[in-house]
Amino acid sequence: MPPHLYDITRTVSASTAVWQGDAPYHVEPKLRLEDGWAVNLMTVTTTPHVGTHADAYFHYEPDGAHPATMPLDAYIGRARVLTVSKRSGALLPDDLPAAPAGAERLLIHSHVSDLDDSVFAPEFPYLSVELIDWLVGLGIRLIGLDSPSVDAVDSTALPCHHALYRHGIVNLENLLLRGVPDGDYELIALPLKLDAACASPVRAILRPLDSAS
Repeated sequence: MPPHLYDITRTVSASTAVWQGDAPYHVEPKLRLEDGWAVNLMTVTTTPHVGTHADAYFHYEPDGAHPATMPLDAYIGRARVLTVSKRSGALLPDDLPAAPAGAERLLIHSHVSDLDDSVFAPEFPYLSVELIDWLVGLGIRLIGLDSPSVDAVDSTALPCHHALYRHGIVNLENLLLRGVPDGDYELIALPLKLDAACASPVRAILRPLDSAS
């Protein structure tokens, strides 16, 4: 990885943590070079929420968009990384070290980025409707977390997911922001063009704005 790029994507492997009851990453060989075939050919099965991913609105809204029709331009552009000290519970505006005015995309860095890919965070900070409403007023179009959800782990009402949908904001989960200094970057984190799915893995990268061209 060139020094001016930050790969903020969790590695997807058989040991990558997923939600309890969800399908872990599994690779099954169908053709193998060692057996005399011309190529290696694998079948991959997993949840679309594995590792770093973008939720689709269909994940929690019956008429919401699938990954194939989510707004692509929201996943590319100016982003601000901000680190929070809160380890668990709902994040409020005062929990951010600064207001991300002018950023359009906010990536929230917490202690969860220090955990191994195989560990499902036993506690993590998540969004609040108050924070989302405040960020909307600042022009934020995308919110990314290194946490596994924008809502509490035991939430069934999912108020933050639904608030994002109401405001037309997209979200990223399970980012890896370890070693990324707070500041402004260009974010590229495109979902795959998947139909009939509720999420998509992404390869998320950051470029400092002075190296973006």
